[in-house]
Amino acid sequence: MSTPFPFTAVVGQDDLRLALLLNAVSPAVGGVLVRGEKGTAKSTAVRALSALMPEVDVVPECRFSCDPVSPDPACPDGPHAPGTAGRSRPARMVELPVGASEDRLVGALDIERALSEGVKAFEPGLLAAAHRGILYVDEVNLLHDHLVDLLLDAAAMGASYVEREGVSVRHAARFLLVGTMNPEEGELRPQLLDRFGLTVEVAASREPEQRVEVVRRRLAYDADPDGFAARWADEEADVRARIVAARELLPSVRLGDGALRQIAATCAAFEVDGMRADIVMARTATALAAWAGRTDVLAEDVRQAALLALPHRRRRNPFDAPGLDEDKLDETLEEFSGDDDPDQDPDPDPDQGPDGPGGGGGQPEPDDGSRGDDTGATPEAGENGQPQPSGAGEQSAVRSAEPFRTKVLSVPGIGEGAAGRRSRARTEHGRTTGSRRPRGTLTKLHLAGTVQAAAPHQRARGRSGPGLVVRRDDLRQATREGREGNLVLFVVDASGSMAARQRMSAVKGAVLSLLLDAYQRRDKVGLVTFRGSGADVALPPTSSVDAAAARLESLPTGGRTPLAAGLLRAHDVLRVERLRDPARRPLVVLVTDGRATGGPEPVALAGRAARLFAAEGVASVVVDCEAGPVRLGLAGQLAGELGGTAVTLDELRADSIAGLVRDVQGTSRRAA
Repeated sequence: MSTPFPFTAVVGQDDLRLALLLNAVSPAVGGVLVRGEKGTAKSTAVRALSALMPEVDVVPECRFSCDPVSPDPACPDGPHAPGTAGRSRPARMVELPVGASEDRLVGALDIERALSEGVKAFEPGLLAAAHRGILYVDEVNLLHDHLVDLLLDAAAMGASYVEREGVSVRHAARFLLVGTMNPEEGELRPQLLDRFGLTVEVAASREPEQRVEVVRRRLAYDADPDGFAARWADEEADVRARIVAARELLPSVRLGDGALRQIAATCAAFEVDGMRADIVMARTATALAAWAGRTDVLAEDVRQAALLALPHRRRRNPFDAPGLDEDKLDETLEEFSGDDDPDQDPDPDPDQGPDGPGGGGGQPEPDDGSRGDDTGATPEAGENGQPQPSGAGEQSAVRSAEPFRTKVLSVPGIGEGAAGRRSRARTEHGRTTGSRRPRGTLTKLHLAGTVQAAAPHQRARGRSGPGLVVRRDDLRQATREGREGNLVLFVVDASGSMAARQRMSAVKGAVLSLLLDAYQRRDKVGLVTFRGSGADVALPPTSSVDAAAARLESLPTGGRTPLAAGLLRAHDVLRVERLRDPARRPLVVLVTDGRATGGPEPVALAGRAARLFAAEGVASVVVDCEAGPVRLGLAGQLAGELGGTAVTLDELRADSIAGLVRDVQGTSRRAA
């Protein structure tokens, strides 16, 4: 694919180029997810593809881009007679904005016209516009979950279904799906990652000459866009012709049993869940052969297909980096590299091994001690694991314990923040709780509320028949209650009193568990730590839970306990974030044993800082990390000052017996 952007200037752009072209050849591959840091020309490469797509023939005046040769029999603008004269137009590239509504994506019934005029007028959405073209979603990881579900369902089925307000509409929606994302801004859920056929990682080159070429070409384009595009026109035409030829060759490509065995063995060796990976690899390998002008799938096609289709399917949790062990891949392909020779004996004698009967081909290799020992010493072996007394110097970072499923912590009341899965909120989706007058365009009709508003005026409006006379002022919008995502701000005590290695490992495991919960509930997270003489913002509020986990793992400990400084720094973070995102409600999770040392009157100062949160109604939880046979109960007292609740590390577990019925809302009320 030709583009004004030099692919060699971005690591991974060759793979991106190939993945896009394979989807252009065979849209059944399932689309491409492009992951990369900002400024790596992800959008540039995707937009360059639109100029390379072959033109499509469409039925004139059809809003759903039906093919005149084989029109969709269920087209809402149809039926179209087969053989209708069509017209050619370029394949469209439709962009889905992050803030788009469900109606904008799938289309909607014009409810006002339906009620006031009795007309069923369906307005197509972006899925209809993208049919037989490209649907591009920039920052797909920031798209609301329900929109991603609708989008990927349509991509998988090749059709969009709209069922609402008594209207049922179905239309074809086959498109090349391309999503781009910056992992620093948060990850997609694993089940959604799996729905993208291929994935590519891109990063900016560190070679000065390549970066110079990027700047040179960009300046040349700015100076003369038309002339710059003309320089690449011939090469673009060649690539477009090659795509057409590959599409025509695709049905003739043979995927032999040997290649199928390699595909199945590779997916099994890498423990990929489900069967979608096998299917995607098969389609990708077939498209690779067609792109190369061959009618047989080779081992090299299977290998390249695995590199594009499997990395994002190997993530077991949001903190796992996508990737593939290429040495293991090569070993698997070599092991199952048998050809498809029809004369080959399909059932060789099992007793005839490579060394004759009873040969040692199946004997295990002797253990020469070169393999790692899972029970051997860890990197921490040999270090002094004894806890240092409170006020000791800095210690090295401690590994976190295994994460666990935590109790659900929520913010009391009803918010109006971004859609998520933590606290109650008024949202566009969820259960209907009432009705109100619409603010702007009516999107969710509350039928009972509309009838109740119109009923008292029927005589005055001269109603004479069985129908209900409805006017615009009678229409009522449904109010719905769902769940929102919150800002979960972790305030972690990293002082000497928390520095016992086993204890700090348990604390980090608890915070890591809460981070996993925040990922699943679509929260923003932030991390404030305090130790020594002050507090630091280890991670400003972000949607990247991975970044928070990485900062937590490298967290050093030691020194005094400036509890007041930690609370005041957290208060400042919330104040700034409230200006940026006023609708997102915060939940402060303070992880400490409750001790306060350092400075004049540290306990009194910490109490005054805690009361700032209580005065502003900030929901809070204190995770009590106090250990030992004698407990002072300082964390519980601190929770009272905050107006929140205190839970121990054991009570934080979802399967713990103690405190299962307590949650933030209930305990906040009791504390008040």
